[in-house]
Amino acid sequence: MKNQAYRMAMLFDFYGDMLTERQREFYDLYYNEDLSLAEIAENYGISRQGVRDVIVRAEAAMSEIEEKTHIIRRFHQSQAAIAAIDQAADQLLQAVNERSYNDAMLDGLANTIKENAAKLNQE
Repeated sequence: MKNQAYRMAMLFDFYGDMLTERQREFYDLYYNEDLSLAEIAENYGISRQGVRDVIVRAEAAMSEIEEKTHIIRRFHQSQAAIAAIDQAADQLLQAVNERSYNDAMLDGLANTIKENAAKLNQE
């Protein structure tokens, strides 16, 4: 993955609902709201180490789920495949237009490919 912050955001987006309420809350405050461990600890009346332990357990739980399921990895692979399909459809349309094939069937197929790739990309 690109960097640690991106990795943590992806883990939370995909697996955040599987955390306990407390883990989810602390994780969100630390990574998304950019609060320090000390600020979170002060707000909840616990030690800084206690907050860190909750966040580390949350990270470990989500990382373990990803290691078992590889959902995020497959997501990135499918995004790359969709981009390749879309690019191939663009090239097909360009070839049809440049060579003046004026083949409605090729044009229709290329547009169908592009439309379906766009739908997959939105999901």
